[in-house]
Amino acid sequence: MEAIDNSTKKTSGMSETLTSQKPMKAWYVLRAISGKEAKVKELLEGAMRNTDLGNYLFQVLIPTEKVLTVRGGKKTVKEKNLYSGYVFIECLLTGEVEHQLRNTTNVIDFLRGRGKDAKPESLRQSEVQRMLGMADEMANITEDSVNDYLVGEVVKVVSGPFSGFTGEIEEVDRERKKLKISVKIFDRKTPLELENSQVERV
Repeated sequence: MEAIDNSTKKTSGMSETLTSQKPMKAWYVLRAISGKEAKVKELLEGAMRNTDLGNYLFQVLIPTEKVLTVRGGKKTVKEKNLYSGYVFIECLLTGEVEHQLRNTTNVIDFLRGRGKDAKPESLRQSEVQRMLGMADEMANITEDSVNDYLVGEVVKVVSGPFSGFTGEIEEVDRERKKLKISVKIFDRKTPLELENSQVERV
């Protein structure tokens, strides 16, 4: 069987091959070329939609984390793989399915146990729960976490009637995503309550 690519056609005969077997659905780990994990995910999800593989492959996951970088006062958020070189899949693994997954473009092999003829090793339930929980936690990171301002920081107002003023943060309300800032107006300190998005670090 040919490796999966964007031109994958309907896989014939897979259903017949598997009818006599009753595999258990489980999570496995594919070893992929580092930097190509997203491409592997794209190819597998395409095959799930367009071929019989969708009857045996149920989820493809690449756990990521959001990393904040600040350059020249500008904040950018990038996603970084938590497990570089690995793609997690939930599937019913049989000989034909294993062969097709292993021969997907940019896939090296399954993560296997020790030994020359070791079979692909499924994840324990505790490992699956930890992996899925971590993925959910990272997906729920909000912009408020990115704008993690601290009391005492000096910021510049960039929108609203006080745009252009510079002030010091006196209070951070993370739940409401608001900041209390003290700015000088006519030589007098004036408190302002602003949204996180209305300021930027100086």
